[in-house]
Amino acid sequence: MKEGDLWFFPAGLPHSLQGLGPDGCEFLICFDEGKASEFTTLLVSEWFTHTPPDILAQNFGVPVETFKDIPLRDLYIFQGSLPGDLAADRDAVSGKARRRTRSPSRSDRGPARETKGGTVHIADSRNFTVSTTIAAALVTVRPGGLREMHWHPNADEWQYWIKGKGQMTIFNTGPNAVTMDFNAGDIGYVKKNLGHYIKNTGDTDLQFLEVFRAPQFMDVSLSDWIARTPPAMVAQHLNVSEATIAKFPKNKPEVMPV
Repeated sequence: MKEGDLWFFPAGLPHSLQGLGPDGCEFLICFDEGKASEFTTLLVSEWFTHTPPDILAQNFGVPVETFKDIPLRDLYIFQGSLPGDLAADRDAVSGKARRRTRSPSRSDRGPARETKGGTVHIADSRNFTVSTTIAAALVTVRPGGLREMHWHPNADEWQYWIKGKGQMTIFNTGPNAVTMDFNAGDIGYVKKNLGHYIKNTGDTDLQFLEVFRAPQFMDVSLSDWIARTPPAMVAQHLNVSEATIAKFPKNKPEVMPV
């Protein structure tokens, strides 16, 4: 696997992940329910540790002494040895349990939306068909760019900020609004139907992941809505000319340049 690839593991199926040289790997795991953690994950080391040696011996048909050196603590993420040849590992694995589904890499798919302000790559049940409960968008905003004013009608939004820095404002009825600064490693959250926008306030690209518990990525662009509403009505609401309204983007840009 390489940068930009996607995995999917059906619930309950065993699997393992190993980092390769020279610098290992970093990835994000998303679940469609909020209680998942390392403490609710079935770990083979933990199961072995809490099973009597005689039961292990009988189960695997080997002497009890076979398991005298098993670790006495659970191994979730730990330092091991680099794996060997991929072909050899594949030959060693057989049966229906070897099940992994992924989409093509981002470079293979191309951006779902690209403007001078940035790019948005979308992965959901339309192009990653196995993912029926999680949708995601990888958003890159150039310096000074703006993830346009919008909202999501089908699910709450969970964010992971990957790199760069930015500022997000969320608007609710009331009116109630909150503005916060975000940096790499931060987590953001926006409730369904709440309007929001994100501004790149740094001098490098801002990149973050939008994740939704939904089969499809959906958002409503404020500019697209306004531009497709009778201009006379909009002019009365905003006290601007119809000529100005005609200049509003009608192509749902997602990311606006500075």
